[in-house]
Amino acid sequence: MSTPDLTAAAVTKRFADHLAVDSLSFAVQPGSFFSILGPSGCGKTTLLRMIAGFIAPDEGDIAIGGKSMAGVAPNRRPVNMVFQQLALFPMMSVGENVAFGLARRGMNRAERLRRTNAMLERVGLAGASPKRVDELSGGQRQRVAIARSLVLEPTLLLLDEPLGALDLKLREHMKIELKQLQAAFGTTFVYITHDQSEALVLSDHVGVMNQGRFEQLGTPQDLYYRPQTPFVAGFVGANNRVVGRATLRDGAMTEMTTPDGWVMRALQHGASAVGDAVEVFVRPEIATLARNAAELPPGQPAHWGDVQSVLFDGANSAVLLQEIKTRREFRIALPQTGQFSDLAPHEKVAFSFDPNRAVCFPARSGVVA
Repeated sequence: MSTPDLTAAAVTKRFADHLAVDSLSFAVQPGSFFSILGPSGCGKTTLLRMIAGFIAPDEGDIAIGGKSMAGVAPNRRPVNMVFQQLALFPMMSVGENVAFGLARRGMNRAERLRRTNAMLERVGLAGASPKRVDELSGGQRQRVAIARSLVLEPTLLLLDEPLGALDLKLREHMKIELKQLQAAFGTTFVYITHDQSEALVLSDHVGVMNQGRFEQLGTPQDLYYRPQTPFVAGFVGANNRVVGRATLRDGAMTEMTTPDGWVMRALQHGASAVGDAVEVFVRPEIATLARNAAELPPGQPAHWGDVQSVLFDGANSAVLLQEIKTRREFRIALPQTGQFSDLAPHEKVAFSFDPNRAVCFPARSGVVA
């Protein structure tokens, strides 16, 4: 296997009594798109700033291209960074912005011009060199910022929530553009975000960060379909979370009963015994909705719910139910066939889910079941 473009070995950073990054180790392979996903305050920006060299780790080591970065200043590292605010120079033309780093390196004007125009063409901005930055759309400015970084041919491109300031439609468009640009250039991207959709769509691998550590590191598919901790199950994608106590263990399956008597079955992850507090996670799209219980898949326990709200969002539409016995809220994705387009509040519907696609974990500290 080739040398990773980025390696972190037991990296730790403290600010007074706050442990921001806690003995974190991982590697990013050349040419990959790696995202660090987590909530505000989890340590992801601190980690990125250590990779860039703006702050030094208290313990551990960061290597880029197999070489330790201990004591190496930010401007000496083979990395470039794109920030949310982009930091383009408004008094310079687009071409001058892209060529800025090349000029700082002492490259002659003819070569700067050749590389700048070639880079602008590659990011879909051919002919934009003489334009002012304020003449560009938000998406075009994003591409200029990326071009300015990539023209320097860094080993790593670090991106600090670069889409956060864009409106929703442009953000969705730029996700696709970023993924295509990374694939076209083959540069290793390290991307931090609190937006799970960005991380899942863009990345080859994702590290889900919580309280300074990675809860799970894997492909987007691993995180979504095979979460290894309750935090990952709850943070990545929508989920119905139900807490209770394990009342039966049957091989890999756990039966859980909630304090108000609702019984559910799910695949067990982690060690728990009968009587232990547990958490079950059921994704909205694995549940089946029906107006008649006989229409539900055979072998799946049927439940009845009272429709509270229909959340219409095209292909992402869902219904919020209250389970009739316990009044527990449950979210179910609506099929894209339009079959339930006439669903109305207070209608009674049946629902079920495949226990083999639900996951059960030992309850986290502080969860009362």
